[in-house]
Amino acid sequence: MKLKAKILKKSEGKSSFFKPIIKGVVVALCVALVLILLFAFLLRFTNIPENIIAPVNQVIKGISIFLGVLFGLKKVKENGIINGLFIGLLFTILAFLVFSLLDGAFVFDRTLINDIIFGTIIGAICGIICVNLKKF
Repeated sequence: MKLKAKILKKSEGKSSFFKPIIKGVVVALCVALVLILLFAFLLRFTNIPENIIAPVNQVIKGISIFLGVLFGLKKVKENGIINGLFIGLLFTILAFLVFSLLDGAFVFDRTLINDIIFGTIIGAICGIICVNLKKF
């Protein structure tokens, strides 16, 4: 009976590692979609210059990753850097796939590599912040 309890505990540990990451990525994707739609609506009805679009997209990605990490790691007490890193990385890859599908073209260039690095670093930093916020 004790062996069965140990096996169940190990399998719960694995699923409890992936569950907050998946939740965080889904939240981040939803936030990104909403913010991108709002920004597109704003672009449609205002005269915002072209050079503003790229920085605003980076801010939207950063906000999305932060909120994804915040909601995903709500109950996690440790390993914020690793969990946040995975949320940022997976969000960036999935966001690239989703927005490329919506655009109808997959463009693999230096910008994608920069986005992956940016998303991973922001996710790790947000993971550290979100896990340590609960200690205060």
